[in-house]
Amino acid sequence: MKMRLYALLEEYAKTNLPDMEITGLTDDSRKVKPGMLFACIRGEHFDGHNAAGKALESGAAAVLADHDLGLGDRQILTDDTRKLYGQLCAAWFGHPERKMHFVGVTGTNGKTTITNLIKHILTEAGHRVGLIGTIQNEIGDKIVHTDNTTPFVYDLMGLYAQMAEAGCDYVVMEVSSFGLVQERIGVTHFDTAVFTNLTQDHLDYHKTFENYRNAKKAFFDGLPKTAFAITNADDKNGMVMVQNTKAVVKTYSTRSMADFKGRLLECHFEGMYLEIDGREVGVQFIGKFNLSNLLAVYGAAVMLGQKPEDVLLVLSTLHSVNGRLEPIHSPEGFTAIVDYAHTPDALKNVLGAIHEVLDGRGHLITVCGAGGNRDKGKRPLMAQEAVAQSDKVIITSDNPRFEEPQDIINDMLAGLNAQQMKKVISIADRREAIRTACMMAGKGDVVLIAGKGHEDYQEIKGVKHHFDDHEVVREFIGTEEKKS
Repeated sequence: MKMRLYALLEEYAKTNLPDMEITGLTDDSRKVKPGMLFACIRGEHFDGHNAAGKALESGAAAVLADHDLGLGDRQILTDDTRKLYGQLCAAWFGHPERKMHFVGVTGTNGKTTITNLIKHILTEAGHRVGLIGTIQNEIGDKIVHTDNTTPFVYDLMGLYAQMAEAGCDYVVMEVSSFGLVQERIGVTHFDTAVFTNLTQDHLDYHKTFENYRNAKKAFFDGLPKTAFAITNADDKNGMVMVQNTKAVVKTYSTRSMADFKGRLLECHFEGMYLEIDGREVGVQFIGKFNLSNLLAVYGAAVMLGQKPEDVLLVLSTLHSVNGRLEPIHSPEGFTAIVDYAHTPDALKNVLGAIHEVLDGRGHLITVCGAGGNRDKGKRPLMAQEAVAQSDKVIITSDNPRFEEPQDIINDMLAGLNAQQMKKVISIADRREAIRTACMMAGKGDVVLIAGKGHEDYQEIKGVKHHFDDHEVVREFIGTEEKKS
């Protein structure tokens, strides 16, 4: 693929360079090939401006920079290289973002469940839908591998182009705080935006909770007046998110007056009976936090023009997303539940949901860990949440990455006092931790295996080793996976 420089720049930037053929775009100096434009992006650990000379030596036609690098007519100057690069990526792929409607979901927890369910509802309504998220990307029924919740802008625009070419008229995507701060969404204009909740996460990157909150809020600040902003009125930051938005604001709540209101009527491990806007519906999800997720889905679908009764009908037929409160029943009469909960609040919600069903009739054994090279502040908090709502806790390894598993475990244990430690054992080997929990469980008990959910790997010293919590559980309890 090639493009003339002036056609690529459109109205986004001016230059004294002669018009020429551009062979590609990149912000990675290692990927520069002759004729490409190289964007000098300032990252957390590396400033692309320092690689401008190397890029030109590798054959780059020119570089995008935010200050004069002394490269004469080989540089295109701009106030914001991230922003300009995002605009040029969209132009490079023929502006696919102008050809589809976009639904974005942001918040700490619930994004994956909400995006997947909105996609199902729109698909059932006859639309061809693209999905971008944590577990995988989807173009209609086609699955596309994902490395990041929100892909980098060049990859994102390329994915949009594939979706538009495949006939998608909607794209539903998870919008991460990383994606927002790093402007990965580029020039995408969202028609509908959903806020789930906000709790501590990614403070290793954002440094403060305020920075993290502001990253999410910027998403809503940038919405046009033609868009809808659907926010969780039960979250203390729900109205903060939309206080400066130009979009039409709608609220959802399980506790107070809102545009979309719901309440839990009955709960079992097989599902819940709910009342949503005065209509009763049975769903195959459990937990009050999932009631909140379903309200967000319902509100978004209704604002997208779907009939309320049709939305509820589809919701009644759907299963939980892979690795989100997935029950596996053992022949011995206990239930193992695999869940992605990897933040203190997510763990609190999942444990609470299990207790809503257990209602004191069985013991709860929790297996959990924390990721390496990530926010260390949440480690002791996760241990405290686990101990507060479990009869027994096994602290183990998650994705240690480049840290020692025992060091991470020690950080978690540091948040517990002597009395709390009586409930806890630590087993660094995750397989052995899961096996031990299953051996400890009796009839009517629940074993929660938290932290990895849909992931089928364990990342150790830069290498991803195959590891699937579902497989490990079934191996120990002797059941086979049900084929759908």
